[in-house]
Amino acid sequence: MAKAQATGALSFGSRTDVGRVREHNEDNLLVKPPLFVVCDGMGGHEAGEVASEIAIDVIARHAPTKLDADALGQAVEEANLAIFQAVRAGQGKEGMGTTCTACMIQGTKLIIAQSGDSRAYLMHASRLQQLTRDHSLVQDLIESGEITPSEARTHPWRSYITRALGIDPAMRPDLYELKVSPGDRLLICSDGLYSMVEDAEIERILATHENPQLAADALVEAANERGGHDNITVIVVDLPGNPGGHKSGDVGRSKAFAVSLIGILVLIIALGAIALNFWMTNSIYLGEADGKVAIYRGMPDGMAGLSSSEIEEMTDIDIDDLQPGIAKRIQDEGIKCDSLDAAHSLIERYEDEIAQSSSKMPPDATSDPAAPSASAESQTSDPANTNESA
Repeated sequence: MAKAQATGALSFGSRTDVGRVREHNEDNLLVKPPLFVVCDGMGGHEAGEVASEIAIDVIARHAPTKLDADALGQAVEEANLAIFQAVRAGQGKEGMGTTCTACMIQGTKLIIAQSGDSRAYLMHASRLQQLTRDHSLVQDLIESGEITPSEARTHPWRSYITRALGIDPAMRPDLYELKVSPGDRLLICSDGLYSMVEDAEIERILATHENPQLAADALVEAANERGGHDNITVIVVDLPGNPGGHKSGDVGRSKAFAVSLIGILVLIIALGAIALNFWMTNSIYLGEADGKVAIYRGMPDGMAGLSSSEIEEMTDIDIDDLQPGIAKRIQDEGIKCDSLDAAHSLIERYEDEIAQSSSKMPPDATSDPAAPSASAESQTSDPANTNESA
């Protein structure tokens, strides 16, 4: 199934495909601007596709009309509860579930609510970066330094996920709020894409195809060419604007025109300097100071070749207490926040996660029945270990 459309300022394309191995497509997608959702069902035929369809329907009905990360997260939580209710009503099968990556984008703001290992990527300035964190055992192993991302692609536990809809009634999705730029490209996909096609190749395909529908088609075809071992679902969303800059006009025919152009350029540079100073003064990010997390005002070292920042507040959070992936981001580049309040919210979230990790066992794991059994430390406390078959 493929869709292509342009609405308002956004243009987008999408496609979902059963792949070359599976008999049924348990993936589902929603394209309802400014809302875009990918769900990857699990539990087998008449289960995974039921769970993912329920999630899509509930999120479509409960998603906010304006960008609100908490409200989008609540819609995903409602979808989670609806799956449990469906099982009790005899719909689908016991243990069915689905991943979910729900995105809303308006202007230069992007929000994401995510549970599972379906991903969101952003193509910015011709470079692809993963926005979401996989809820999977191999991701935990990567962040603890036990395996490399390359090893994770063939690891026997690569099908085990640690969070999804339909597995835990108290499930809470990860929430993200990000600034995006004109000309950026958003990619949302199920693991059927990135498990077959490496990120560097995904980046090349996105850069090669200007039309978002052609890009979505090319990504699905690439996954199938490499085996198509799973269902493949892709949504590509383009923000308006030219990320490469503007084409120059003919400035050599008239001295008067050249002088006018120079004056315009001087004005643009002056206004740019004012804007840059304002941005540097009002930008907030999380960084490291003396082994602890600090809230900085300004620009992280190296950003745009500049460095200008000062500590706004110190926290009591030790860098070593954070998840390795988050700690590395804070140490290497800092984590940008929309405002001081957003920084405080992120600090509170880290404090809660540290408190929970010190008082609880490792997260439950959901497994594929075809995958080898995990060790006792990696197994879920729920004796009914559910599988991801999407």
